[in-house]
Amino acid sequence: MDIVSALRTFLRVVETGSFSAAAHDLDVTQPSVSRQVAALEGHFNTRLLHRTTSGLSLTAEGERMMPMALRILEAVEELGDAAGSGGTVASGKVRLSVPAPLGLFLSERLGDLLAAHPKLSVELMFREQSSHMIEERLDLEVRLGSVADSSLVCRRIGWTTAFLVASPAYLARKAPPRQPRDIKDHECLCYNRAGEANAWSFSNGSEDISVRISPRLTACSAVAIHRAALAGAGLAVLSHIIAVPDIVAGRLIPVMEGFQPSRLPITVVYPSRRNMALRVKTVLDFLTDTIGQDPSMCASG
Repeated sequence: MDIVSALRTFLRVVETGSFSAAAHDLDVTQPSVSRQVAALEGHFNTRLLHRTTSGLSLTAEGERMMPMALRILEAVEELGDAAGSGGTVASGKVRLSVPAPLGLFLSERLGDLLAAHPKLSVELMFREQSSHMIEERLDLEVRLGSVADSSLVCRRIGWTTAFLVASPAYLARKAPPRQPRDIKDHECLCYNRAGEANAWSFSNGSEDISVRISPRLTACSAVAIHRAALAGAGLAVLSHIIAVPDIVAGRLIPVMEGFQPSRLPITVVYPSRRNMALRVKTVLDFLTDTIGQDPSMCASG
């Protein structure tokens, strides 16, 4: 038995939740996947998966094996990199969590990455709040703002750029704010990122100004706030990724341009820099390069 291949098959079964899905992902037959897992269980003389009519679940022994199996496979890939093996390619699935606006930005560019790496796949998850990376088996997560979890490796890859905007219909009813204190007289639509829904921060280039708000609408999705702003419900702070096309088309109008929304660091976090799998490093490099090429995100804050 090729134990490395069997471990890789076992992990793919766990990731996909079924033997048939793992077989499709690995481009092998379902009986082949079943034989690999059975051989692994026979080698260690223990059951790793519960098989029921409702699906698969890890046994206690399988739970204990998971992190060790991941370390073994990452070490094998690292050995291939160190040896400079021409046959080493990025392969397998990378689970990547990102805020929705950035996810939309990346999804338009991921095709080039996947074309360059035919054995690589990406599971893109839109999350507005931080995840439990280890428990959810995430490989990478992009976070906005400060990162409090000291157990994670953090790499700053850029800065946000946002605009305070409103629709022409809204501004026909309410005069636009000229300075932060004017916002109290307006309907505010707040992207409730990580529970932050009571203040907006702005900068005039020399100082940061925080304004307390009492939003009429809050949502944990920036896309929902974007839709509400387009419909004329009020003022919103929106990422350049989703605001600029509507600003150019005249569907949204930037206001209070002397005080821009404060910029936030864009950070990629991951559990460990040791034994990083080539598939993960490939996606991490893609994130760094792609965001670095956007003038609105590459400049320092």
